[in-house]
Formats: sequence, structure tokens, C-alpha cells
Amino acid sequence: MRLVLVKTVFAASLIVLLPACETLEAFSGKGSSSEKEEEYAGWDDKTFHEKAKEALDNKNYSKAVTLYEALESRYPFGDYAAQAQLNVAYAYYKNDDPEAAIAAADRFIKIHPRNPKVDYAYYLKGLINYNRGIGFIDRFLPTDSSQRDPGPAKDAYDNFQELIRRYPNSEYAADAKLRMVALRNNMAMYEVHVADYYMRRKAYIAAVNRANYIVKEYQRTPAVPFALQIMQDGYRQLGMDELAADAERVFKLNYPNGAPQGNYKDEGAIQKLWDAMGLDQ
Repeated sequence: MRLVLVKTVFAASLIVLLPACETLEAFSGKGSSSEKEEEYAGWDDKTFHEKAKEALDNKNYSKAVTLYEALESRYPFGDYAAQAQLNVAYAYYKNDDPEAAIAAADRFIKIHPRNPKVDYAYYLKGLINYNRGIGFIDRFLPTDSSQRDPGPAKDAYDNFQELIRRYPNSEYAADAKLRMVALRNNMAMYEVHVADYYMRRKAYIAAVNRANYIVKEYQRTPAVPFALQIMQDGYRQLGMDELAADAERVFKLNYPNGAPQGNYKDEGAIQKLWDAMGLDQ
């Protein structure tokens, strides 16, 4: 939300580097498809599996994808076909190709619904979406995860929820539950940031409505006390003093020592830069 300008500037600085990278790739001496065919000549499915697993273990994810795809196409009914379909999904994920990774996981689920490892495919889908909101620039700039696009977070939450519903005893269920708690907290805080945005725009009705939504839909999250504070301020600005007093009473009853964490407003370096430039005016 607030990081769009900074991210854009940062991304623009990388543009000049991309042609150079493409040029280097052109001269990297990568073999043609015919050369690869020659390299794979005489390989059986076990050799493909071992070489692909070796590439995966060595974090050479691009090579792992190539080898697993070759294994799938050459030995679609072999002993290692199912494992290859699952492993290629993970390789796609680690190779920063979330769409292909989810498609591969979905394909595994559809073809092997009774496979003992199908629960991992559901978990992997959640993991992919859980990390999908973390882009290249986010790895270099300090960001608040609750201010990212909530779409992938909602998808991840649904993925983990489906895993737990279908396979409550899965070895991945405990981790999925913990991630769901974090996702729900983040989604709730995202709504707080939206409500605060409306407050700063003097759109008090929209702010109050958003805060009410948080209180109803995200109970027992760290976002609730901030939503109640926004409701107090918003109702006062609208001249609805009784409703403001109700929100204040609920806040004091449940949070006598104040909100259980720091201010929800982003006061980091990026926020200060944003404010200094007057971009919220």
C-alpha cells in the first residue's frame, strides 16, 4: 500500500541491470535441446530420479525441474513418476515459479488422491501462497507483512484449512495451524491499515464500517483493540458520541492496560519518507 512508490523506484534502478543479465545468459554456453538429449541417452527412470534428487539437494532447482519434467515425460507410468510429480512442484516453488508449482501440486492431487504423500501436496500449496506475497524487493526493504496484498494470504489460509480438514492427523497439520494463526492476524491488521487510511482521508463512515468488520470477523486477534480505537475516533468525528462511548467502554473493559502491542501505524523509515514527501495529503 504505502510501499508502492519506494518499490517502484527500487525496481527502476534494476532495469539497467536486466539487459546485462540477458546478455550474460546468451553467452553462458547452455547446451541446446539436442545436446541434452545426448546427455540423457541411456538414462533409465532410476537414473533420472537420482540425478534430479541430487540437483534438488544441491539447490540447483532449475536443473531439478528440467530433470523431473524429463522423467515424467519419458516414464509417465514408472516407479518414480508419482514422486517426480510431487518433487517438481517443490522444485518449481523453490525456483520462484509459484503458478507452475501450484499447478503441479494440483495435478498430483488429481492424479494421486490416495497417495500417502498427498497431504504434503495440500501443505505445499499453502506454503507457496504463504510466501507468495514476499517479492524480490521485499527481501531487501523492511516491510510490514500486514500491509501486503491479502489475496495470497487468504489463499494460503484456505489451503491450510483444507489440509487440516482432510488430514487432521497429518504431520504437517500442526505447522499449518500455526501459520493459519499468523495469517489471520495479518489479514486482520491489513483491515486496520485500510480503516486507518480511511480515517486519514476523513472518510469516517468507511473507517467505522471497516473497524466494525474487524471486531466481528477477526475476534481474538491483535487487531481488535486498534479497531475499537478507530471506532471511537470515527464515531466522535461523525458526532455519534453514544456509539463512541460504547466503543470506548468495550475497549477499557477488555484492554484495561491499553492495546497489547505497539502502535498499528507504520512509523518505520519508509513511512517517514512517505510522510515527508506529503504523499498522503
